[in-house]
Amino acid sequence: MRRRRLLGGLGAAVATGLAGCVAGYRGDGAPGTVQPPTGTAPVDLPVSWEELQQPLPPDAIPAIVEPAFAADWSGLDPGAVGRDGLGDDAAVVGVERGGETRAYPLAVLDRHEVVNDAFGGPLLVSYCPLCGSAVAAERRVGRRSTRFGVSGILWRRDLVLYDELTESLWSQLLATAIRGPRTGDRLSLVPTRLTSWGAWRESHPDTAVLLPPPHSGTIDGSARYEYDRKYPYDTQRQLIGYDDAGGGAGRLGSTTLVVGISEGEVARAYPYFVVREAGGAVNDRVGERPVVVTTTPGGGLAAYDRRVGDSSLRFAAADGADGEHLRAGGSRWRREDGRAADGPYAGERLDRANDLAPLFWHAWSSFHPGTEVYGVDAPG
Repeated sequence: MRRRRLLGGLGAAVATGLAGCVAGYRGDGAPGTVQPPTGTAPVDLPVSWEELQQPLPPDAIPAIVEPAFAADWSGLDPGAVGRDGLGDDAAVVGVERGGETRAYPLAVLDRHEVVNDAFGGPLLVSYCPLCGSAVAAERRVGRRSTRFGVSGILWRRDLVLYDELTESLWSQLLATAIRGPRTGDRLSLVPTRLTSWGAWRESHPDTAVLLPPPHSGTIDGSARYEYDRKYPYDTQRQLIGYDDAGGGAGRLGSTTLVVGISEGEVARAYPYFVVREAGGAVNDRVGERPVVVTTTPGGGLAAYDRRVGDSSLRFAAADGADGEHLRAGGSRWRREDGRAADGPYAGERLDRANDLAPLFWHAWSSFHPGTEVYGVDAPG
């Protein structure tokens, strides 16, 4: 009954609100300006209805609310996972909490976009196929756990979620409520990694992986797809490691994969193809932070703070652009997780330099206007 009432109110409010006739679902928070994460332009809240688009009704993309996990997809009904199943090159979102790890395949996230999990506490895992953006956060609103769903609304071409507790609307990339009673509130982010299933499983052999419906339950209980690697967003979808989508070889296109770093007033994006052409390791400084950006064995990107104790190390690829390690300070460092595998720094781990997993250029730039681009001129 709760969900039926929510969706009725949400759908009616959206339909009316996008016509400019109502203020919000259950009343917006006080108007104001919020300063989102470092390097992101301030946003006036609540976001006006004129800035929102609604291509789909609420829950037309059914969120996963009862996730199920296993060691892999072996033994599953081909009717549930498609002909190819989960191959080593399949893209996944990896999350590590309390020494345990889970993988969330894009083959599932492409079609459901939101997973309500309980992993080290209430956990929200979200993915926007249009932006290539994976964001995980604690699944709490006003210190109370709640479920999240797909509102059917886009803001700056990015996923907008709603929470069942307050019916507020949340920007995925800002992890901030942009309309509704919790306007201006932020979710507490949890680090994610965008990589391949094979690379993630090799570095985390005890990981669990999300199973597709019907093994996992959805908000409407009826969604069924072929969860193979045939993505529903072929015109927007960039496979990990495909470095020049939308721009042509060596050019920055709207769906080029980048990793973004922001520090103080400086925001900088590092395109995949630039980092790979640099041998798989770029030493740079963003504001006052020394960083290294590297390609990863899973075909993605990783960014780390180069400081270890009182030293600021300089990194080089230990085994080519497609290898597993960087070298610095007499040690080899794993690209996948920033941990020193041997040498004088064995066991040390680099801090991540990026808040968001790698995503499409258009998504990063729309929330970081004026961002710098390493190694290439940004489109005008």
